[in-house]
Amino acid sequence: MPRRQKSRGSLRSFLKEWGAFILLMTLFIVSRYTIWNPVTVDGHSMDPTLSDNEMLIVLLHTNIERFDIVVANSRDDSGKETQIVKRVIGMPGDVVNFNNDVLTVNGKVVDEPYVADYLAAFRKDKLQETYSYNSYFQELARKSQTFTTDADFNSNFTVTVPEGQYFLVGDDRIVSKDSRHVGTYSEESLVGEVKLRYWPLNHLNLF
Repeated sequence: MPRRQKSRGSLRSFLKEWGAFILLMTLFIVSRYTIWNPVTVDGHSMDPTLSDNEMLIVLLHTNIERFDIVVANSRDDSGKETQIVKRVIGMPGDVVNFNNDVLTVNGKVVDEPYVADYLAAFRKDKLQETYSYNSYFQELARKSQTFTTDADFNSNFTVTVPEGQYFLVGDDRIVSKDSRHVGTYSEESLVGEVKLRYWPLNHLNLF
């Protein structure tokens, strides 16, 4: 058999055996950089919804809506670029008010079921049992008159979200450093929406 025919036969055999796998891997790699990103939760600001070191899948280029959990580009206290995981409380143009743990958006009272457990624990013992693993968190909770305050520990505060900006807040209001402290986040800073928690496996969950 001529060498060229042997080469073609070998190529067909290789593609028949490995073609589907190569295609799937190619699609996986391309989608990794164009459709989704893996993100690891760092810290306790989204407790109890999301816990430290849990692994998430974030969809890029989605339409962000109020109360979505999102990832945003930010900077830590040292100025280093980082990514944060927070919940969208205020959309562009919204008027957001917190008054003694009651959220009002554009004049309408809005329920927050995702903070119900920690709010109940705060009213019980100011989260002292919940925060037994961290004395600094306990101190922050003791200083707070309500579960949700602004950066100056005011229980009643209002924020008007500028156009093109988002008001992002962590579910653990005592611990989270978010828009209450550093201001709103631009649309360009939003990486995408959290859609899946895939690790640990016993916490596998779609959002």
